[in-house]
Amino acid sequence: MQNNNTGRAAGVLCHISSLWGRYGIGSLGKEAYRFADFLKHAHVKFWQILPLVQTGYGDSPYSSVCCNSGNPYFIDLEALAEQGLLTADELEECVLPEGDVSYRQLYDTRYQTLKLAFSRYDKENDEFKAFVEGGEFDAYALFMSLCEKYDGSVLNFPAEYRAYGNEAVNNFRKEVYDTDYLFWQFLQFQFIKQWNKLKAYVNSLGIKFIGDIPLYVAYDSADVWAHPELFQLDEDMNPVRVAGVPPDYFCKTGQLWGNPLYDWEKMEEDGYSWWIQRIKKSAELYDVIRIDHFRGLDRYYAIPADAETAETGEWLNGPKAKLFLKVREKLGNVPMIAEDLGFMDDDVEKLRLAAGSPGMKIVLFAFDGDPDNGYLPHNMPADSVAYTGTHDNSTALGMLEEMTEEQFRQYKRRLRAEMKQIGLVLPFVTRSETARALVALTIASPAKLAVIPVQDLLGLNDMSRMNVPSTVEGNWKYRLTQKPSRYYAGVLRKMITAFNR
Repeated sequence: MQNNNTGRAAGVLCHISSLWGRYGIGSLGKEAYRFADFLKHAHVKFWQILPLVQTGYGDSPYSSVCCNSGNPYFIDLEALAEQGLLTADELEECVLPEGDVSYRQLYDTRYQTLKLAFSRYDKENDEFKAFVEGGEFDAYALFMSLCEKYDGSVLNFPAEYRAYGNEAVNNFRKEVYDTDYLFWQFLQFQFIKQWNKLKAYVNSLGIKFIGDIPLYVAYDSADVWAHPELFQLDEDMNPVRVAGVPPDYFCKTGQLWGNPLYDWEKMEEDGYSWWIQRIKKSAELYDVIRIDHFRGLDRYYAIPADAETAETGEWLNGPKAKLFLKVREKLGNVPMIAEDLGFMDDDVEKLRLAAGSPGMKIVLFAFDGDPDNGYLPHNMPADSVAYTGTHDNSTALGMLEEMTEEQFRQYKRRLRAEMKQIGLVLPFVTRSETARALVALTIASPAKLAVIPVQDLLGLNDMSRMNVPSTVEGNWKYRLTQKPSRYYAGVLRKMITAFNR
């Protein structure tokens, strides 16, 4: 991840959904190109995003109907209009108010618009036919077609449709081929074409994409439906144990995610081919891959499927280095970042080193008074990625606003001491000024890559927070209202220049 003579670089975290625009959610349209131009002017070398996937229940990009899919909501409607698939009046009907994403409104209206565009599309054109016949999205298109017919969930599929690839499912494909099946293929075709065009533009500016791989997939997904043998399921295809994390400082009962767990022994039998293909696909989409919940590849927390909280789980062994040895054998050196936050033991650190992946350091959590805190910049190894915070925690200003006056005074004392230790001089008094100081400290840190969430760059509080873990509603909604101004590009550029990034 070296991008200049110092080997240091800076990035900005902003998901596609958070871009501004007329149609209710960020897209792969002109706003994405303008945001890339903003990053270029700021001398930013990395644009980090969350998973691009089509979301399922709860609208989380970490819970998808298919781990290799693209989110149809991100398809640029104006690009469809340029193909003659939508009229100007129809575009106007899609205009939604600025501000937070309303997923309910999108769900109720967007697919109708996309189906209208599909009805006008030439399904016989050679490029599209080759895409469909390639088979990459066959299980996805079948799964979504069945979901549309049976109330949106695999739990409602008739018994004859519970196994991908059997005669009943093959007959179903024939029944809906020209309608539902090709519609879902059309969405992925359009998404990939638009994404590839955007990525080529972003890369031409000298900017690379960092994209996420969630460790787990959703139970209600084409992934589990098409490959039940790779997951810990009973004979009725119900999860035996599910994923989560044990109780900790942030949640006294732990986090019960509910994702089905992998059968790692079964996966090992064919050389982890499912994972190899997943990483290969991600390496085509992104320049650098961030593996979410990396520690689950060393040991994972397994919770009984009928448990109501995550308090009764147990730790079991994951694939460890065997997976990464196979990835390197099949794909070569794929640039990856390990999301190694939370409690990490020596075995996880050994796995990270074996994978050749830098870990993450969160500066917001550095000032608890412990001089050995690994998130303090002076304790950070160069081979790490520093963030003010991530999509899962408060913004810098939001965290500071939650503090009492005494807590805030103590935090400032510790922050000033750290800044002095690394030779950073920057006055700050108010909470807003302190949030800006945290951004500067992150960029000044020894980490080779420093990534700033766009909310922290703009000095926003928790009204703009992206996600609150262990909650279902009210997340993933934040959107910019316009392109960040030249002022913020200038501020970021000065810090990047001053700290040799």
